[in-house]
Amino acid sequence: MRARPPVLVLLGAAGVAVVALLVVAGGALAPYDPGHQDLLRGAVGPGDGHWLGTDALGRDVLSQVIAGARSAVVGPLVAAVGALLLGVPLGMAAGYFGGWPDAVVNRFAELVYVLPVTLLVVVVVGTVGNGYWLAVAVVTLVSLPTQIRLCRSTTLVQARLPYVEAARTLGLPASRILFRHVLPNMLPTVVTTFLLDFVGALIGLSGLSYLGLGVPPGTPDWGELLRQGQSLLTVNPYLSLAPGVLVIVSAVGVTLVGDWVYERGAAR
Repeated sequence: MRARPPVLVLLGAAGVAVVALLVVAGGALAPYDPGHQDLLRGAVGPGDGHWLGTDALGRDVLSQVIAGARSAVVGPLVAAVGALLLGVPLGMAAGYFGGWPDAVVNRFAELVYVLPVTLLVVVVVGTVGNGYWLAVAVVTLVSLPTQIRLCRSTTLVQARLPYVEAARTLGLPASRILFRHVLPNMLPTVVTTFLLDFVGALIGLSGLSYLGLGVPPGTPDWGELLRQGQSLLTVNPYLSLAPGVLVIVSAVGVTLVGDWVYERGAAR
């Protein structure tokens, strides 16, 4: 009989589901055009059909928050998937083969691990030019070491087990042993690391947008809305509170689900 997830995990999953709905169907849920301006209205609190009020240009805050879910979530998701697709094969190869592949991958991971993320993005974006996807690429790069190290250490353990030795004795190629036999046994670690990479990328990219290094100014994005709302806290605090709460809900929800997935996998 499968154990029922704890209440906190269910609440976290519900929060993640709501955010996913905003990402997928945000255009249909937004009550107004996020870019529509009403300069005569300006920044005001909730009322007159605007549940979360309006910003300095008279744009509906709720519509902007809903529209901003896509850029706030898709970028971190791409970064986490990129770290997964690159980090898992590198970590497994390092742990399975050892020798110079292990040394090269480890040196690469150590080099990337010590890079300061924000400073690196400032330098790269300042040199190459402003661009959200450039920031996503940098965040993907700095997310690699965690996935590489965990996959390497897990593969080292799995490679010493009898089923791997039996597969080697049968003459199975290394690629088949790794991806058909070893990988399924380390999926809880891989999935949990993927979810934690997503959380780190979500917070990192939102912070970069808050600093003006992410999405272009004026683009609906939770980090950008936080930046805009900083100067309007006494007029309409919901411009900052709403995206801030959604970032927290997303990060905490994904973390709770990831911890539960890991615990379930480790208990098997």
